[in-house]
Amino acid sequence: MKIETLVRLIAGTFVVVGVVLTHTVNVWWLLLPLFVGLNLVQSSFTGFCPPSIVLRKLGWLDDSGVIHWGGQTKL
Repeated sequence: MKIETLVRLIAGTFVVVGVVLTHTVNVWWLLLPLFVGLNLVQSSFTGFCPPSIVLRKLGWLDDSGVIHWGGQTKL
């Protein structure tokens, strides 16, 4: 899986969860999809993406942007 696909999956999940929580719990949950949207906008301009940093530190993301779940095998 490519990092772009994972970021879209995470962002979409958080947006849906935020909207459902807004509808069922409290209107303040709209801050969650707002934060996700603002993070996506800033990422498009700056290239700074927190999930990619975490995955790279774990050794799960290679230089071509492909995720290797559980880490890369070192031969």
